[in-house]
Amino acid sequence: MPESTSSGPAIEAFAELDHGRMKRRGYPEAIYCTGKTPEQLGMIAVAVRDQPHVTLFTRATKQHAAAILAELPGAFHDQDAGLLAWPSAPPPPAGGLVVVLAAGTSDLPIAKEAQLTASYLGRSTALVVDVGVAGLHRILGRLDLLRQARVVVVAAGMDGALPSVVAGLVAAPVVAVPTSVGYGAAFDGLAALLTMLNACAPGVAVVNIDNGYGAGHLAAQIAAP
Repeated sequence: MPESTSSGPAIEAFAELDHGRMKRRGYPEAIYCTGKTPEQLGMIAVAVRDQPHVTLFTRATKQHAAAILAELPGAFHDQDAGLLAWPSAPPPPAGGLVVVLAAGTSDLPIAKEAQLTASYLGRSTALVVDVGVAGLHRILGRLDLLRQARVVVVAAGMDGALPSVVAGLVAAPVVAVPTSVGYGAAFDGLAALLTMLNACAPGVAVVNIDNGYGAGHLAAQIAAP
């Protein structure tokens, strides 16, 4: 165990950052903030400050963000998505278009996490909000954009029906993200997850509940040049 210093423990006491992941996989490591203290995240921010690739911090609370921004004052921060990025500017886009849909406004934080992840992994993105199945005219009115996409990410809670609808309208693969949005029988996203896993439209891949980062990452890989 590394020795502690007067300012706290060394970073090696709680984290071993994977700086080689970009070279090995083509995509950098992201820092999942949940379960980490603001002090730990501040130390991680120092450790990634001079890295040449983008570092994403996901699921950051206000306290987490304050600690990160204290060390990386120019970092991008989207409070709704709980996401920070360093450096602040995304890389020039390459590859295909990633279209991200939020079924309802309540699904927007997860949809934005997916959209920002894909953007900072080097893809062109478009975000479309409030196009759930309760008003089918809304998604039908976006068909021109959807049919330009290399991949479509759909974040939906409640009954989780939107990914199946979208997959029946476009040729691109659909990445479905169940969200923990809905009343009691939604079971914090489990109902939407099961609906998406049972989609009758082919070409739907499903990530875990509220996993906007995972959806954005998968979409970026699908849409790679």
